[in-house]
Amino acid sequence: MSWLDYRSSLILAAQSPSFYALIMAAMRQADTDNATLLKAAWPHVWIELQARYDAPGGFLTEQEAEKFGEYDI
Repeated sequence: MSWLDYRSSLILAAQSPSFYALIMAAMRQADTDNATLLKAAWPHVWIELQARYDAPGGFLTEQEAEKFGEYDI
């Protein structure tokens, strides 16, 4: 990590993203080793991220979203 990483974390924190938004963003940018760790720690987040990645505009149908306890309606 670096000073730039620290400064970037301040900017992100000021935007008040949800915890899971940060985890999904980290998963998107992670290298292979870190992606493996993130997937192991939050498998349900990885599965939802993949489902939304493949869905038009990231929106899931009500039936698909029920798997994750959220609704896009």
